[in-house]
Amino acid sequence: MKPSARIVLVHGLWNRGWSMTVMARRLRSKGHKVEVFSYPTRSNCLDGHADALHEYLGKVEAETLHLVGHSMGGLVILNMLSRYDDLPPGRVVLMGTPVKGSRVVKRLEKLPGQKLLFGKARENLLQGFEHTPRGHETGMIRGTRALGLGQITGPQGEPNDGTVAVSETELEGLKDTVEMDVSHTEMLVSAEVVEQAEHFLLHGEFCAKQQATPTTR
Repeated sequence: MKPSARIVLVHGLWNRGWSMTVMARRLRSKGHKVEVFSYPTRSNCLDGHADALHEYLGKVEAETLHLVGHSMGGLVILNMLSRYDDLPPGRVVLMGTPVKGSRVVKRLEKLPGQKLLFGKARENLLQGFEHTPRGHETGMIRGTRALGLGQITGPQGEPNDGTVAVSETELEGLKDTVEMDVSHTEMLVSAEVVEQAEHFLLHGEFCAKQQATPTTR
């Protein structure tokens, strides 16, 4: 990766930048320059978050700008790249991003207080995308350990990471995908996930197709 390259991490729902601390530290230990974009997930619509990300990236000096988004963070990235084409070249890694809309969110709509639970992010998580962003090779990391929020709504009946089903991460134009034995949250602390993400950012493909066992070392 060129010295002038930057990796920007974008977190998901109910989190802030601190949730990407472990991933950022591991990438920096590998010699990468890493930025973390933090935003209030429930207090704005997807367009608003994407506009804020675009403004943030405009201040990042880099010839190559790679983006890594976890869950809703991936939706923010996709929204931004669908509306702005003035950023430096770079690849995109999505981790457990419900690009077809979240069925778990739809099921939770029946619960009391769901408006407080999701805020303006509700519509964000129901929005789908038809294609990967033009000009940016995009890879998807999919978890298959069914442990997480989605379990309170009942069995999903298909492979999932506990929150997002594998089928919800299918998107036309993906350059590569990899399934890993991690839950939705474990993606943030898994050393193997970092290795896969780094390999895609460097080479445009993941380094293995077989499922990997998570670790927090």
